[in-house]
Amino acid sequence: MAAASRRSALLLPTVLGIRRLGPDAAREWVARLSSLSDCPRRCVSCCSGAAFSGPRLASASRRYGQSSALDRFLGLSQHGGSLTSHPPAVSMHRDEQDLLLVHRPDMPENPRVLRVVLLGAPNAGKSTLSNQLLGRKVFPVSKKVHTTRCQALGVITEEEAQVILLDTPGLISPAKQKRHHLELSLLEDPWKSMESADLVVVLVDVSDKWTRNQLSPQVLQCLTQFSQVPSILVMNKVDCLKQKSVLLELTAALTEGVVNGKKLKMRQALHLQSGTPRPSPTAKGPNIQSMGGPQRIGWPHFREIFMLSALSQEDVKTLKQYLLAQALPGPWEYHSGVLTSQTPEEICANIIREKLLEHLPQEMPYSVQQKTVLWEEGPSGELVIEQKLLVSKESHVRILIGPKGRLIAQIAQEAGHDLMDIFLCDVQLRLSVKLLQ
Repeated sequence: MAAASRRSALLLPTVLGIRRLGPDAAREWVARLSSLSDCPRRCVSCCSGAAFSGPRLASASRRYGQSSALDRFLGLSQHGGSLTSHPPAVSMHRDEQDLLLVHRPDMPENPRVLRVVLLGAPNAGKSTLSNQLLGRKVFPVSKKVHTTRCQALGVITEEEAQVILLDTPGLISPAKQKRHHLELSLLEDPWKSMESADLVVVLVDVSDKWTRNQLSPQVLQCLTQFSQVPSILVMNKVDCLKQKSVLLELTAALTEGVVNGKKLKMRQALHLQSGTPRPSPTAKGPNIQSMGGPQRIGWPHFREIFMLSALSQEDVKTLKQYLLAQALPGPWEYHSGVLTSQTPEEICANIIREKLLEHLPQEMPYSVQQKTVLWEEGPSGELVIEQKLLVSKESHVRILIGPKGRLIAQIAQEAGHDLMDIFLCDVQLRLSVKLLQ
């Protein structure tokens, strides 16, 4: 940790003046950065382990060419056309990621920006939708609730528009947070995000027949408190519905029969599809109704409705173009090479945790502690990661390792594959399971 702090202290003053460097000096600076980023090798003993290495790809920090976020903000490569035709990768080095986040945005002459908050009940599909909009999986996704534990940020940059996605935890009540001993961030982060939002996307899982007929009290409370922020409704997982006519009833309930200040005719609702056009003229501000009455189940102030499957590229593309069109004149907040504000280590821990949630039974994955003991770039540009999974019971050790080590090997393989796509380099991931002492 001390060595890493010293490297950061050396690098941060340099980045402030990086724009004044010429190409030759910049290349020399990159060489210095690579040498400073090298980590000493360490060895650990593992109870059980697994390794994954996909097809050999170029090192994220050395061989991207035009896809290199680092090269792009140093001016060493030129990108043409749409900035999101190939979403930028995340650097495997925290130093590089930190430098990119603080670098001055490479804005066009007429920049536009939009801060979007995704709200919804737990497991509505917010992270899946965010990943699809970004074009690369940077947020963990699981069928179990509370996969996202705190606010995570993603950035879409295309031509002159930049959309900043705030993927929040599912909204829960204070009583549930206290009863299940959940992190306070699950309760606080969605509300903090709303304070800086330009647009709210309310996501509803229409495949869940128990929750789809009304917005949760927490979502309604949030919308009411921040009623000045424009909002749209996204009805997700419509591909799971056998009877599409159900969408008509859900639309009427979730919007209270009003969209963009106009009464929603029933025949109009039948024609609502994922290809919702750009919004009609802005309606007047909402007339806030009391949250005290039990009759409120929807929100009559949505500007637009989208019906989609977050796994459908065509549906997501329509929503993405809508968000880009809503961007407001103003300076970008991030360089076009930024995809997420998360550190490489945070991304890795979240992806492994996702696999634990998917493969372990009931409440067990929520109690597993993760400890990264090795993170270094190998001689061929591959990323070598070693992480310990700490559990409190001997029986949990056996469950997590699985018969003949098959389960821990599968978790490592699946996580390694996802990390390879995020960092665009070979990944060797070794996991070990140990009992908490």
